[in-house]
Amino acid sequence: MNVITGKVWKFGDNIDTDLIIPARYLNTSDPHELAKHVMEDADPEFPAKVRPGDIIVAGWNFGSGSSREHAPIALKAAGIAAVIAKSFARIFYRNSFNMGLPIFELLESDEINEGDLIKIEMDKGIISNIDTGKVYKFTPIPDFMQNLIAAGGLINYAREIKENNENI
Repeated sequence: MNVITGKVWKFGDNIDTDLIIPARYLNTSDPHELAKHVMEDADPEFPAKVRPGDIIVAGWNFGSGSSREHAPIALKAAGIAAVIAKSFARIFYRNSFNMGLPIFELLESDEINEGDLIKIEMDKGIISNIDTGKVYKFTPIPDFMQNLIAAGGLINYAREIKENNENI
């Protein structure tokens, strides 16, 4: 999973965790239930429009607000393959990797348009806009964090390590 290709959904600056998954739905931790309401306060039609493999591109401070893990869980359960933004709130950044949702900081995110098809090469630090031909560079995420994503999150990663150690 070092390469992610998907259609872009565009959002602006300061998309907080309450816009990602409204607090009124936090009475459940079921990922499939959360996915039914992901981003609906930012775009009421989003849960019906998003498809597995799609990518969110946003501006500054994506994931600000509360420290709820529900936000990256809802995005991942809705099929979002990755999030690209100019910057992320630090707790959202950590929660995303812990949940196995790849996120990438790209200062030029405003150059990518909704509907564009993009390809992310995680290990090379390259985002290619297939529609425009533009190529962007980002700092590749460390191997350890790529392993977290490949395992589906921190819990699965820890489980794999434990199982591998028991089989030695």
